[in-house]
Amino acid sequence: MKQFKLYNNIFGWVAFAIAAITYLMTIEPTASFWDCGEFIAAAFKLDVGHPPGAPFFMLTGRMFAHFASSPEMVAMCINAMSAIFSALTILFLFWTITHLARKIVFKNENQPSLAEIIAVLGAGMVGALAYTFSDTFWFSAVEGEVYAYSSLFTAVVFWAILKWEDCADEPLAERWIIFIAYLMGLSIGVHLLNLLCIPALVLVFYYKKYEEPNLKGTLLALLISFVLVAVVLYGIVPGFVNMAGWFDLLFVNVLGCSFNTGAVVYILLMIAAIVWGLWESYKGKSELRSRIAFCVNMIFVGIPFVGYKAWLWIVLIAAIVVFAFKWKKLSGSLINTILLSLMVMLIGYFSYGLTVIRSSAQPPMDQNSPDNMFSLERYLNREQYGETPLLYGQTFVSEVKWKRSGNNCIPIYEKRGAVWNKKAKNSPDEKDRYEITGYNERPVMADELNMFFPRMHSAREDHIAAYKAWSNFQGKKVTYDKCGQKETVMKPTMVENLRFFFSYQVNYMYWRYFMWNFAGRQNDIQGTMGELHAGNWITGIKFIDRMLVGDMDEMPDELKQNKGYNRYYMLPLILGLLGILAQAYGGKKGVQGFWITFFLFFMTGLAIVLYLNQTPNQPRERDYAYAGSFYAFCIWIGLAIPALVRLVEKIMPKTVAAILVSVLCLGVPTLMACENWDDHDRSGRYTCRDFAYNYLVGCEEDAIIFTNGDNDTFPLWYIQEVEGVRTDVRVCNMSYLQTDWYYSQMLRPYYESEAFPVDWTEPMYKNGKRDVARIIPRRQDSISLQQAMSWLESDKEFTKRIQGYQEDIDYIPANRLYLNIDKQQVLDNKYVDEKYANRIVEKMDFNFNGKSYLGKHELMLLKLIEEGEWKRPLYFAVTVDPALMRSYQRYFIHEGLVYKIAPVNRCVDTDKMYDNLCNNFRWGNIQDSTIYLDENNLRMCRTQRQMFGTLIKALCQEGKFEKAEAAIARCEEIFPKDLFPVNFVDAGLSGYQEIIEAYYMMGKTQEARALIAEAFSTSEDCLNWVFSQREGLWASGLRLANNQLYVMQDLLSNMGSKDPELIKIYGDMFQQYARLYQSIR
Repeated sequence: MKQFKLYNNIFGWVAFAIAAITYLMTIEPTASFWDCGEFIAAAFKLDVGHPPGAPFFMLTGRMFAHFASSPEMVAMCINAMSAIFSALTILFLFWTITHLARKIVFKNENQPSLAEIIAVLGAGMVGALAYTFSDTFWFSAVEGEVYAYSSLFTAVVFWAILKWEDCADEPLAERWIIFIAYLMGLSIGVHLLNLLCIPALVLVFYYKKYEEPNLKGTLLALLISFVLVAVVLYGIVPGFVNMAGWFDLLFVNVLGCSFNTGAVVYILLMIAAIVWGLWESYKGKSELRSRIAFCVNMIFVGIPFVGYKAWLWIVLIAAIVVFAFKWKKLSGSLINTILLSLMVMLIGYFSYGLTVIRSSAQPPMDQNSPDNMFSLERYLNREQYGETPLLYGQTFVSEVKWKRSGNNCIPIYEKRGAVWNKKAKNSPDEKDRYEITGYNERPVMADELNMFFPRMHSAREDHIAAYKAWSNFQGKKVTYDKCGQKETVMKPTMVENLRFFFSYQVNYMYWRYFMWNFAGRQNDIQGTMGELHAGNWITGIKFIDRMLVGDMDEMPDELKQNKGYNRYYMLPLILGLLGILAQAYGGKKGVQGFWITFFLFFMTGLAIVLYLNQTPNQPRERDYAYAGSFYAFCIWIGLAIPALVRLVEKIMPKTVAAILVSVLCLGVPTLMACENWDDHDRSGRYTCRDFAYNYLVGCEEDAIIFTNGDNDTFPLWYIQEVEGVRTDVRVCNMSYLQTDWYYSQMLRPYYESEAFPVDWTEPMYKNGKRDVARIIPRRQDSISLQQAMSWLESDKEFTKRIQGYQEDIDYIPANRLYLNIDKQQVLDNKYVDEKYANRIVEKMDFNFNGKSYLGKHELMLLKLIEEGEWKRPLYFAVTVDPALMRSYQRYFIHEGLVYKIAPVNRCVDTDKMYDNLCNNFRWGNIQDSTIYLDENNLRMCRTQRQMFGTLIKALCQEGKFEKAEAAIARCEEIFPKDLFPVNFVDAGLSGYQEIIEAYYMMGKTQEARALIAEAFSTSEDCLNWVFSQREGLWASGLRLANNQLYVMQDLLSNMGSKDPELIKIYGDMFQQYARLYQSIR
């Protein structure tokens, strides 16, 4: 056994080294898209990221950031942290597999044979390396996100319970339990996924402590484990903060102390209670005092205070008291262990103290401003993301219940507790105080339209369309009462509800990802509706793939050359299934190990599917959420090796069989490494950083740029916060600008960026004030922007009271506003160039016809335009939702990746845009064919290429043909056509339509026709592939066919008038494909 332990340690570290070298070679050298830029910035400056935060990740990331030799290296160091933590995950996975393998392989634990040792080590190596090179885990291992760290916690916790199992009967074995509790507490400060290990841990404990486990005992153990998950997730995590909040309310509002005084007092009392409980249980002088101390601690930590119902709190408190005083097995030793575990879990959880401390310091990035216990509670509960029904709730046709109030009907809401906030201050000298600013209210929905296990719950139009498509919706007629009127709607049936659940949530959003990792992946294009060409799973076995996605050999070249085209021939899947059988039929210990592994697999996979209740049309692929489930499956991949050894040793010596099977099966992770390397190697890619730079460098000094989504906000925050680029520019996210806490941040200066030039004080916008302004025209003509803002800002009764409304409301009395422009002021402030002097308008008109209200973000933008006096440049990023820009787009100057809001008629500043695109912008090595650009990066590249198209067309319209040709040359240098085709399979021309049009303007018909020929060639390849499929796959190819038919039609309709020859060449082709499309649609 001693020899095995030595080899086990050596080979474990070998697996670590392979993983570490792989990940460190393939990490992204800077920030990645999505949340990575935000997490890296938060770690570097210890800022406050999005809810529910990750303070322990930030602390660890900050430590790794110290190794950076310059700010530009910070992101690489934090990415390297993910790589190293992922490699450590592989180390602990190796040791987990070998632990479980030896239970079913070693006949004599103390003297295993050489063949048995080789089989077990082979199992560990194959399983660990399969996970090393798996698609999902490798993706998270090379970027600065929380999932690599979370995976490490899962691996260490699971390994630790197995270590406890080895020494459970020895003195001080409980230290492993306490260690696990500490890790659980720390993991809360990274990601809550780690709590899902608890059922597997409890099963290990049950199987070890009970010599004759049975079904009843197993089910009871699982029930207890689910209770433990609920205690931590719904009891300790929010309950502790609730208790701290109540104490703070007492000390601030009653005793007149400053904010957070009560929270500090509560923490000190909590520490005292735990110390008292530990002392009583350790000394054992009084069983009664020990049980009282236990009871006090369980209540004082906030476990019973779940939800908002006082009766539920009373029931849970009573349950704790009964448990504490009636359960005879609650010994002093057990109380001591529980309290020690609670103490170390709280020590880990106290990492959230960092969040409150840093938020109180008002850093530049302070999302939700959780600087007190009440805002921290909402931050942890992720209240800004809303609620999702799980067991019972609304469907997409559900309507709120109404009740009559006089002649009116008002919706019914369930009050769920007061919302406490800091009282807004007119000056910093005012005394600290909390006030109730509203109530947590949930609309009560009509019972007739609700259902059990509601999977189709969102009322968004695009979601409803997807629900209907996935569920083959027919519905059933349901009549309900809508304020005295009988209304009939088509409600989804339970069969349709379950069809959506299994087809989309389970199959498409879990099993598809599972098969990506263990069978093969078609490409890295994001799928949303099961499209024929986008992100399906494949095997590499042709006859199977033909049934799944048609003939892969006939795919368009762009899809064939996609680096995400990975084929494993189902070998990892087959090994995993063999491992399941080997463990399930591996005797008593094997069966126990199977159920332990199964519940780790289930809780980190399908249980998450049940809990998330995801809507369709997700903005990105979500496979990262299920990495723990794929981790568990790789345990089974490893356990297949001993099973295969047992088969092979029947025809050859045992040691030779063990070596042969281990070596041959190592070919499976080797195959995975070869297939996955090119689409997981992010080395040399700087797109996220450079594209963020392009947004900022295109803005004038001291500008304000309005953004909207993650990928046009977080990279900008990263490059400002970490690399210090253009900190004079204020990045303002329009989604966040709908909140009062973000208003406060925009009204403060940061770095070289001055505060917004708006004179609103806190009482004017905080705690529900002016969240929206309804548009209620009281006159036919337009009013000035100054009048509208003055009306809105007034607190006089006549500006708030309106007939038909039962309470005062904020509103604007016109749907058309105007702003008179002082032309000389605009020119004197150099807000626009002198060349636009003749284009400056006398009056800017803002038309809000069709809108019923303006949100807080829109009010701020109007206020900036009103009070700014054309001193500070205002920009929209080009990627902002057009609906948010619609009322202002008449007054845009297009300057690159930004639209400048200016009092001129819309135009393109070709001089500035040319200089930006051709000289100033950076391109992140995208022209290098060895650099991997996934679909998300390609989407960003297409946006930038579209800007070239806009510029080139505008230059031609101005007669600047030489400059246009230079811009085309620069565009093709940055975006070579072998990497960025004229016609993208999934995205069309992306800028080339404008370039084709420009060639016609320049009289270069042959060049235009050459580009059109390339575009039609791609369209023809795509359409031929779609229409060659068997009938069952036609529907999944319609999106691709529609995209390419649109490209063809658009070119013919727009260019045909300039070049009638095109109709002769391509007209019949288009008509033929259009008829085919209509016939199968």
